[in-house]
Amino acid sequence: MIRKAWGTALVAGLLMVPLSVGAPHAAAVNDDTHIVGTGITQTMDCHGGTLFVNGSGNTVTAFGTCWAVTVQGSSNTVIADTIVNDVTVYGVNQTVLFHNGDPALIDIGHQLGLANRLNKIP
Repeated sequence: MIRKAWGTALVAGLLMVPLSVGAPHAAAVNDDTHIVGTGITQTMDCHGGTLFVNGSGNTVTAFGTCWAVTVQGSSNTVIADTIVNDVTVYGVNQTVLFHNGDPALIDIGHQLGLANRLNKIP
């Protein structure tokens, strides 16, 4: 009886190890910001979250640190203090400028032959 209980505990322990070891660290925070519309001009603080801009002709100035910036649509402009992880852009004539950070620059529009500007500036 003791041998069976020990074996059951061992199997249960081995099943739990893969679930707890190596679990990915989630980077999402509750301060993600979504700006959706046309012709919006807004200044905001990223608070370490992701900035999502979707629409056309929007201008967003983001202070503080953004985890990431994702822009969809056309003719949007984002100027950010710091971007940590990535800049992802879909569409045409998008501009994302940032002062600090070394994010991955993912330009889906460029891959399709569309012109976008993603640059680190002083």
